[in-house]
Amino acid sequence: MFDGIQRRVVSLRFPRLASERVLRYCRVDGPFALTLKQQNANRIYCLNTAAIQKGLHQGMSYADARAFCPDLQSRVAEPAQDQRFLQILCRWATGYCPWVGLEGDDGLVMDITGSAHLLGGEEAMLAHMRSRLMRAGLSVQIGLADTRGAAWALAHYGEGVAPSGKTQAALKALPVAALRIDAQMAATLQRLGLRSIGDLVQAARAPLNRRFGPTLLRRLDQALGAEPEEVSPHVPPPHYAIRMSLPEPIGLVSDVMAGAERLLGQLCAKLKAQEMGGRQFCLTLRRVDQGHQQVELRLARPLRDPTRILPLFERGLAEIDAGFGIDLLRLEATQVESLPVQQISHVSDGGKDKLDDLVSRLGIRIGLENILRFLPADSHIPERSFIMAPMAYSDPAEGWSRQRPRPIYLFPPEPIAARGSRPPKRFRWRRMSLTTGRATGPERIAPEWWLEDDNWRSGLRDYWRVETLQGRRLWLFYTPQNPGWFVQGEFA
Repeated sequence: MFDGIQRRVVSLRFPRLASERVLRYCRVDGPFALTLKQQNANRIYCLNTAAIQKGLHQGMSYADARAFCPDLQSRVAEPAQDQRFLQILCRWATGYCPWVGLEGDDGLVMDITGSAHLLGGEEAMLAHMRSRLMRAGLSVQIGLADTRGAAWALAHYGEGVAPSGKTQAALKALPVAALRIDAQMAATLQRLGLRSIGDLVQAARAPLNRRFGPTLLRRLDQALGAEPEEVSPHVPPPHYAIRMSLPEPIGLVSDVMAGAERLLGQLCAKLKAQEMGGRQFCLTLRRVDQGHQQVELRLARPLRDPTRILPLFERGLAEIDAGFGIDLLRLEATQVESLPVQQISHVSDGGKDKLDDLVSRLGIRIGLENILRFLPADSHIPERSFIMAPMAYSDPAEGWSRQRPRPIYLFPPEPIAARGSRPPKRFRWRRMSLTTGRATGPERIAPEWWLEDDNWRSGLRDYWRVETLQGRRLWLFYTPQNPGWFVQGEFA
C-alpha cells in the first residue's frame, strides 16, 4: 500500500517474440521456425503457431523438425535483435505507465499503480494493450496482480487478473513452477506431493527451508506480498547524438564547420560525463530540398577532444554539395568506447596523441585498415614469428622476446651453390661474389609438425650469421636432411 492505493503490477509475456519479429517483415504462409546452434547442433529456437500445430516444439533438433514437417521454412535466429526489439516494446509500454522493466528475454513488467484510471480502468487498459499488440502481429499473455511474482505467474501459467487483495486465492491452483524456481526444484516438490502453490502454502515452512534453502520461501513470499519486490524501470543506453536546426540555409564550408564545432562541443561534453570516447562519428547535413549527405569519420583511438576531432572533418566537408543550402546539422557518435579519466602530469608528452592523430588523418585518405604495424607471434619459425595488424585496432607490443638476433630484412629462401655443413668461404648471391669473414652459429630450428608448410618440408634448418668481407651481413641456413644452403635474411 502507498498512500492508501493498492499496488498493481502487470506482466506481459511474448511467447513467440523472436519468430513474430521476423514475420513482421517477411510474411510466411505455413510452418516457420528460427534455428540456433546449441550444443553443436542446430535446434529450434522459436516457432510460429502453424509449426506448433504440426507438433514441433522449442529445443528439438532442426533435423528432427524437418523430418516431422518437410515443408518447414526456417531462418537463423538473432537473439541480439530480439533484445533490441524487446527494448522498443519497453519504450512503447511507457505510454501506459512510467515504471516499465524487462522481464527475462521475452517479457515486460509494469507497475500501473495509479495509472489504470487514465484509460477507464484495469480491464480497459489490458484490452487496449492486447488490441494494439495484436494489430502489430504480436501474441501476448497478460497477468495482473498485486505483486510482481503473482503477475508473472498468471502471465505464464494462468493468464488472467487477480482481484485486488485476493492474490493467494488466484494463485493456489497454479503449479509450483509458477513461483519462478528452477525446473529441478519444481520436479522435487512434485515428487513430494507439493504440486500447486496452495499445497506449498499449507506445508510447514521449517522443513521446506531446510530442504530447499531460502530461495523457495522467498519466491513464495514475494508472490503473496509478504516480501516486497520492486519494479526497476529499464534505463535505455545513452544516445550520443546532437542536432541543430538553422534559421537560414548555409552553404559555405566555414559556416558548416562552425556549426559542426558547436555540435561537437556539446557531444564531447556528453561523452565526458559518461567517461566514453568516440571512435566513429557521422555528420548528417540536410539540404532545403530534403536531400541528405553524410560525412563519416573513423579515428585511430577513442577521442572526446573537440579541438582534435574538428579538423578531421575538413576533407569530407570540402566535397559536400550544399545545393540550395543546408538547414539542419546532426552529429552522432556511431561507435563509442570506454575512455576513463586519466591523471596527467607536467612531464608527460603528447607524442602518442600526435601519432594517433597522424594515423587518423592518413586513415581518412587511404583507410584505417591499410595502416599496419608488426606484432610478435608465438612461433619460433622465422616466417611466423610476427603478424601484421591495423594500427587503429591494435596496441603495440611491450617488447619482442628473442634469444638470438633476427635480421631486419626477411625474404623467401634463396639458394646458393655450396657444399658441406659449414658456411662456405666463398659464394655467389644475387650476382655478387661474397667472401665469408666471420660466421656465428649454428642455431637449429625444427619445423612445427602440427602445421603444413611447403617451405619447411625439407626438415631441420641450421641457421648461421655470416659477415662477409664486402660488408653484407646475411642470415644463411643449411638443411641437413636435404643438403643445401639458402639465404633468408639480411641484418642491418
